[in-house]
Amino acid sequence: MIGIGHEYLRDIDGLSFYKLLGSGKEKGFNPFPDWEVYSLLQIWDSEKAANDFFETSELISLYKNRTTEIWTLYLKNVVSKGEWSGKNPFEVHSEIDKNNHLLCVVTRATIKPKKLFRFWKYVPTAQIPIEEGTKGLIFTKGIGELPIIQMATFSIWTDFKALKAYAYDSEEHKKAIELTRKLDWYSEELFARFQPYKSFGTWNGVEPLVL
Repeated sequence: MIGIGHEYLRDIDGLSFYKLLGSGKEKGFNPFPDWEVYSLLQIWDSEKAANDFFETSELISLYKNRTTEIWTLYLKNVVSKGEWSGKNPFEVHSEIDKNNHLLCVVTRATIKPKKLFRFWKYVPTAQIPIEEGTKGLIFTKGIGELPIIQMATFSIWTDFKALKAYAYDSEEHKKAIELTRKLDWYSEELFARFQPYKSFGTWNGVEPLVL
């Protein structure tokens, strides 16, 4: 379904960027694939264009026929730094709701082949805070274009305070940031925050966000 997806996503009105992504086992970065979970990230010129796609797309119909459940999130970009496939595809949205404190975060990187061993050796340590339970973390899943080399995480947080506490108060995560700068693990990386404003569908039988 990942392979044939490109055929159905060419020349879609209002679609400016997309990525078909697999996922990793458990949480965060994981080199072992989860054969049951896949994701489709898209950037739309308008919400109407997105709605039309979800209502009429043959690809979405194929997905529905082959899945037990689908969860869809609509997001507005708050900030984005770095590059994905040679460019930064996300533009800051002009209408951010100040009363909505929920945050979605995408961290994505292409790991340099020569740095793969040292990177994956440290990953279990960096993810200890997530495994032990992180305050304010609602959801997290590892995703990616290619196993081992092109990896990303998608996470949802109650607010920026919770995200900041994890990023800067966790000794393991602070060490990961330090090593990233020191060892220059990535040939390309991107960090982006989003405000979720619409959610429908389920994950493990439950809708994770009620918006």
